[in-house]
Amino acid sequence: MQILTLEHFASRLNETFVVDVGHGNSPFTLVEARPLPIQAMPGMTRAPFSLLFHHASAVLFPQRIYQMTNANLGEIGIFLVPVARNSDGFIYQAVFN
Repeated sequence: MQILTLEHFASRLNETFVVDVGHGNSPFTLVEARPLPIQAMPGMTRAPFSLLFHHASAVLFPQRIYQMTNANLGEIGIFLVPVARNSDGFIYQAVFN
């Protein structure tokens, strides 16, 4: 299994990540990829970072691991947590440390 880093996602902003939510596929859009303001400790395999995904739906999905498929990255499991709501849907965060 490859260790994912911020560099894997930084060039994927505004790309679609398709998730099978149990009753069909649903698109999530990567809207932010940024480093976390935490000093990496010796022995860490990657610098900590955060991703924000937007999902344009009135349905709130619970926090859990979602199998996400992206045309460039393939299929990856990402733990998403809903963190905000806007007029177009919900924002979900993934933190990698």
